This record gives sequence, structure tokens and C-alpha cells, in this order.
Amino acid sequence: MSGLIAWLEQLNEADSKVKAVLRHSLAFDPGQHIPAFTYVEPFLKGVEEGWRRDMHYLVAALWAAHWREGQPDSKIKLAVAVGRYDLEHRNKVSAEERRKTTSTEKRFIALLDADEDQLPHRLRQMVALLGEQPIDFDALLNDLLHWNRDDKRSQNGWARDFYRTLTPASHNQPDTVTETAE
Repeated sequence: MSGLIAWLEQLNEADSKVKAVLRHSLAFDPGQHIPAFTYVEPFLKGVEEGWRRDMHYLVAALWAAHWREGQPDSKIKLAVAVGRYDLEHRNKVSAEERRKTTSTEKRFIALLDADEDQLPHRLRQMVALLGEQPIDFDALLNDLLHWNRDDKRSQNGWARDFYRTLTPASHNQPDTVTETAE
């Protein structure tokens, strides 16, 4: 666990108001809900403003909103959780119902395409959609800290994880291609 998530888990064991304060912070822009400062600022020494600060507040709030009693110790990356949710959803509804609703895949693609202003809102929606999926918030924070890289490392990794989750294991490996000498 990163320092932030381990810290929040430890605080939560002692005082459940931690989750309530951080959940409430979702109603504000990241890092703008002063009661949340006591829980996040210890991890931002020397960071007054900017992306790193905002992402710590956003992930702390998402963790609080998603927290469930008795969650398993094993957590999964957000993109894998979205893929699993999509598979479960596809199996539960008819083809006609799927056409009427916004697909999880479309929402996920919109999330991948989100800019700095859109990202907090789209992440809130996605995490709320995932319900009981045990999300790895440490990995989420790490990915978000790299969100603005030119090579789109985080977005590309999420896309790979999502589509690999949708593909049955037997189909993950391409057929072996036999080269012929010419």
C-alpha cells in the first residue's frame, strides 16, 4: 500500500468520520474541502498546488466513497474492475437493453479521453458504477500521477487491462505464425 491508502485505512479503523469527511469532499474540486486537509496534507509536504496534490485528494475521496466493510485484501486495477463489471453486465441484460443504455465500454473510453478538468467527474462516475469491485487505490493514485504524460502511459495501460479482461484467456495468445524461407 502507498503511504496515503495505508494511512487512511489506519485512520478509518480508529474513526469512521474519516470516510464521511473524505466522501463529502467529492462535492468540491479536489483539494478544496478544508476538513479533508488533516487526512491528506501529511502526504503532500512541500506541494502547495498542482496535479499531484489534486490527485491525492481525489483518490482519498474516491477511496472513502468506495470503501465497504469486509473488502478482500486483494485489490484489482481500476481498468480490470471496469472490464469485470462490463462482463457481468453483459451477461445479465438482454441485447436490446444493452443497446438502450450507455455501454460501460463507451464510458470507459470517455474516461481514458478525459482531460484534467473532466477526469475527477468521470472517475467519480466510474467508481460509483463499480460498486463492490475491490479497487486498488494505490495503483489508481500512481496511474493518475502520470495521467498527463505525453506518451499516455496510464491511459494505454488501462486500455490494455480493460480489453484483456474482456477477452477470454484462451484468446489472449495469437495463433503461432510459421515463417517460411523465401
